Amino acid sequence: MESKRQQKFARVIQKDLGEIFQREGNTFLPNVMITVTKVRATPDLGVVRVFLSFFNAEDTDTAIRTIREKTAEIRYTLGKRIKDQVKSVPQLDFFVDDTNEYVERMDKVFSGIQKSEDSSEE
Repeated sequence: MESKRQQKFARVIQKDLGEIFQREGNTFLPNVMITVTKVRATPDLGVVRVFLSFFNAEDTDTAIRTIREKTAEIRYTLGKRIKDQVKSVPQLDFFVDDTNEYVERMDKVFSGIQKSEDSSEE
């Protein structure tokens, strides 16, 4: 369970990273929209886990690898934005948020179940 402090810190990071990716995301990954879906902070606020969703990306593994290579640049930009709000800029760990893919798979499974039920009723 995250403390209120962690949640507030995570919201600040999520908002600022979202704006960074909105403005400068095209320089990291051309023609790809990057969304910050979730941010989780450690209790000491030293490490932040950032979950990203990629729209229009051909390969999410390549996209996340590219973002991880640019972590220092992203952290620097974030630091300039939040310097007055925090003592130190946290280390950023980026992960792919595959929630949408999971939902799509579950929809296919449920529609397959429903189709088999419909055909067995006839």
